Amino acid sequence: MARQLTTRFAQALPGVVAEDPTEARSRRDRVVDAAMYVFATVVGAATLADTWGEHPTWLRVVAIVVGIATVVSLRWRKTHPGPVGIGIGVVALVILTASGALVVATFNAAIRARGRDLAIVVALAIAWAFLNPVLYPPNGSYLFDAGASLLMAAVAVGWGLFVRARRALVRSLHDQAERAGDEARAAERRRIAREMHDVLAHRLSILSVHAGALENGPLPPEYREAAHVIQTSAHAALEELRQVIGLLRREEPDAVEPPQPTLAELGALVEESRSAGLAVTFAGDVPSGVPELVGRTAYRTVQEGLTNARKHAGEERVELTIGGGPPLVVELVSHGSASRALPGAGTGLVGIAERVELAGGSLHFGPAADGSFVLRATLPW
Repeated sequence: MARQLTTRFAQALPGVVAEDPTEARSRRDRVVDAAMYVFATVVGAATLADTWGEHPTWLRVVAIVVGIATVVSLRWRKTHPGPVGIGIGVVALVILTASGALVVATFNAAIRARGRDLAIVVALAIAWAFLNPVLYPPNGSYLFDAGASLLMAAVAVGWGLFVRARRALVRSLHDQAERAGDEARAAERRRIAREMHDVLAHRLSILSVHAGALENGPLPPEYREAAHVIQTSAHAALEELRQVIGLLRREEPDAVEPPQPTLAELGALVEESRSAGLAVTFAGDVPSGVPELVGRTAYRTVQEGLTNARKHAGEERVELTIGGGPPLVVELVSHGSASRALPGAGTGLVGIAERVELAGGSLHFGPAADGSFVLRATLPW
């Protein structure tokens, strides 16, 4: 029968996860802990003084030792709320000096203990309220003394459950805020991906179609070759755009992150620039064993340097040198005079500088004494 009542009582309690014992302690926590110890000590001392004449000498010693032990055991009330509460509750049934510690342990169990352990602690507190006036008859009314003890236990349980529910609400709101932030960031990434797909992909597709029409039209061979380069570049731009969109959508269940370029693709990148009419000389050997991040950063550095050379100059000659290791040194020297400025000038170099910094390297770019433009990245590995 008692087990059934305990089970029903445990099922009626809110199933709130106990607080993390590893949480950082604030000054307020230390003050509350000190107040708990002081309360348990004062109540235990008061009950001992009130029943001092009813104890033989040996029982007084036992009561003092047990009272101190129960107060000390509160040290583990947060990490083991159930066992501490049950142990103090059993002792308090026969040793009155454990009464203060029992109230504190009951309050603590209401905050942190699991349902069944809390039900046992509450049952022991109720038994303590009615049994102690029998073992230590009060000077006044039994009902008054038992009622006061029961009220104290009820306040401890009610206050503890209130604190428990409040902490659960705060954690729930915090989790909801984190989820809302994650959802908002994911929604923004999807919106950017849609905009890039709808605007840039559309325009690049149109550019590719028109270039293909020019390539197959009645034009001189040099114009058809230029149209072929435009169509090939538009196709490559579309593929890279799809990769970027894939990265933006990588949190979606069906999104697959595409492979990123490495140093192995440098040859193809140089050939692409040559086919676009840029005179590029490539010297040096690509070392083996270069980490993926370093290789990808080097590739993007070369890509940005060649793009700038094509955009910002008329007759341009570029010398690409790569080698070393470690560190890996990538250098592009652009010879020629700038003939036009295009939108976005300088923003690509800023992005490359950020990439190199994230890889732990350094980036230098600027005009040299002979009038050329130097872009040099040093990447440790």
